[in-house]
Amino acid sequence: MHVTRQISRRAILKATGVAAGAASIATAATPSVAAGGAFAHPGLLHTGADLARMAAKVKAGASPYTAGYAKLTANRHSQSAWTPNPQAIVYRGTVYRGTGNPQNYGVLYHDIHAAYQNALRYHVSGDSTHADTAVAILNAWSAKLTKVDGSADRFLAAGIYGYQAANAAELVRDHSDFALERFQKMLLDVFYSVSEDFLVNHNNGTPAPHYWPNWDLCNMACALATGIFCDDQAKVERAVEYFKHGDGMGSIKHAIPVVHDDGLAEWMEAGRDQGHSLMGVGLMSTICEMAWNQGIDLYGYDDNRFLKGAQYVAKWSLGGNVPYTPYALVDHRPGIQHPTNVATASPAQMRPVWAMAANHYTKRRGLSATYLTQIAAKAAPEGGGGDYGPNSGGFDQLGFGTLAFTRDKATDTKAAPKPASSASPAVGGGLAATGSGESVGWTAAVGVTAVAGGLLFLRRRDRGRHGAS
Repeated sequence: MHVTRQISRRAILKATGVAAGAASIATAATPSVAAGGAFAHPGLLHTGADLARMAAKVKAGASPYTAGYAKLTANRHSQSAWTPNPQAIVYRGTVYRGTGNPQNYGVLYHDIHAAYQNALRYHVSGDSTHADTAVAILNAWSAKLTKVDGSADRFLAAGIYGYQAANAAELVRDHSDFALERFQKMLLDVFYSVSEDFLVNHNNGTPAPHYWPNWDLCNMACALATGIFCDDQAKVERAVEYFKHGDGMGSIKHAIPVVHDDGLAEWMEAGRDQGHSLMGVGLMSTICEMAWNQGIDLYGYDDNRFLKGAQYVAKWSLGGNVPYTPYALVDHRPGIQHPTNVATASPAQMRPVWAMAANHYTKRRGLSATYLTQIAAKAAPEGGGGDYGPNSGGFDQLGFGTLAFTRDKATDTKAAPKPASSASPAVGGGLAATGSGESVGWTAAVGVTAVAGGLLFLRRRDRGRHGAS
């Protein structure tokens, strides 16, 4: 079966010989992922333009950025005196194959959040001691870590801490002391390899529906972040394809299986509990935001399906009534998912997952998102790791969305992501960035089939959802 899709305008200009450069501090060309061009850096959760906005808004004393920045500077993980404690092997899981090896994964997530928070604080304040701290933490881990292991929970560790580590490193990748190639190797060998194995095999061939959506989502986030950080288009395309059509519960139509007549879409884990549903919203937002910053619109995929699912979780978390269709009636596959009713939700339970999605849909796209708007306001100012309890659940998101994702309303709110020049803030010590280009979807045999009406089209043959990257 052949599918015809439209490639980006950037690739059209490139194919026809039209100059399509972009200005930035680094004077690099605007990337075009679809055409196999350069990726945007920084280009995971934050672009250079995002970092410039944060720095300028905080410097101007603008609300709510100042409140968001105050949450960052008050967090103990953001202090430049942080000392890393790298391990050779990180274990997650109550029993490690009967050997009794202790869990030590908390050491990893505390250090990753310290690296991220110091790097973010550097970009906002311009204080280079925070960049130096972030680099020291990340270099220490890439010099020592060889494996993430444990029970099946090792897949959670690889997925969550893999995408987070990539995001922390992305903010200091141009620092003169940062061991970039060594860090890329660690991401690929230690984190990505485990995430890829899970997405393909789901723990030694366990049926994919056995695992709740967040298992897939965190490993998709790791795969996507690693692909972007390592400039590996095949890995990016694989993650995007899995998001759209993967066999596991984390692909979007399994995680959000039912669209109701009221415009809300059922979040599958709402039948499980509120905490994991909040985690899912945060992870899916993370995937969508990282893809968007490389010109790939997953936020709008399938008629804004994620918006409808996030609205559902927001309404439910605010105390509203939401419908629930037992998953067994939707997807007749074997698995452990058998909830028959929506779980109880408490309006008091809050995680830093709302600002990212709310600002995308209401500010970038100009869409109405009543429940997202309400819950984002209630959650503000969002903190980060260390602000939501001492256990691992409080470190599942990097957070600080009020500072990082609050944005002014776009003038062209209906547009898909476009290549756009962006630069790091002047206070950012020269860690420069370009913008992002648009991208087509998944992998396989690609060839130019037609140029008509000014549009360049590709012909693609699907090679299967689990092909090697």
